[in-house]
Amino acid sequence: MQLIDTHSHIYTKEFDNDRTEVIHRSREAGVSRIILPNIDVNSIAPLMDLANRYKGCCVPLMGLHPTSVKDDFRDQLAIIEEHLRKDRFWGVGEIGIDLYWDKTFINQQKDAFRYQVKLAKEMKLPIVIHTRNAFDEIFEVLDDENDDSLSGIFHSFSGNIDHYNHIVGYGGFFIGIGGVITYKNGGLDTLVREMNIEHIVLETDSPYLPPVPHRGKRNESSYIIHVAQKMAEVFNLPIHRVAAITTSNALTLFKLNE
Repeated sequence: MQLIDTHSHIYTKEFDNDRTEVIHRSREAGVSRIILPNIDVNSIAPLMDLANRYKGCCVPLMGLHPTSVKDDFRDQLAIIEEHLRKDRFWGVGEIGIDLYWDKTFINQQKDAFRYQVKLAKEMKLPIVIHTRNAFDEIFEVLDDENDDSLSGIFHSFSGNIDHYNHIVGYGGFFIGIGGVITYKNGGLDTLVREMNIEHIVLETDSPYLPPVPHRGKRNESSYIIHVAQKMAEVFNLPIHRVAAITTSNALTLFKLNE
C-alpha cells in the first residue's frame, strides 16, 4: 500500500533533532512521497537541502505563503520566481489568502496570490492553496484565471459543500484532507461523506494538525495512515482502495511518474 503526503513542512526547525527518523518512519508507514510546500524566502534553503538529500521521496514546491505577505512581498516574490525559473519544482505553493488573524495586508495577499497563479499557469505547474476565511477572495481570482492550464489542491479544506462544488467545477482541483477529519467534533467527516473520493488527496500539514490518536503532539508524515483509516471508515471502503485512489490523484496532479 502506497500513500502520498501532499502537504508537509518537515524541513522546519521542529524536526531538526530527528528529521532522518521522521522520514524513516514515514517510509515504514508506506509513504512513498512527501510534498514540501515552501513558506517564504527564509525557508527556501532548508527546503531545498531536504529535497536534495532525499530525491525521489521529498518533492519541493516553491511559493510565498499568504501569512508571510508583508510590505516587502514584491521583493520576496522576485526571489521566489527566480528559484522557480532556475531549479526543478513540481508545483507553486503554498500560496493563497488568509484573513483569519489579520486583514492588514489583504490587498497585498490578493496581488501575491494572483501573481503566483499566473506564474503557475505559465510554467504549467499545479498550485497548492491555503485559504482561511477567504473563499470569496480566492474564488474571485480563480474565477478570472481558471482554464485548462490551471490545477491544484485546496489544502486543509475548511469550507462547506457549496465551496466544494465550486472547486470541483473548476475541473482541475483536488481537496486536501488531513488530521482534522479524525477530530470528534470537527464535522469534517460528515462533510467529506458528501464528496467524491476521486476529488480528494491526503495530507498531514506537519508539524500542524496531528490526527487522533496523536492530537496535541507534533504531527509527522507517518501519521497520514490515521487519515487514510478514517477516510476508509467514512467512505466504507477498504483502506487499500483509499490509498490507491488518493495516491493516483496525487501522482497525476504533480506528474510524479513522468
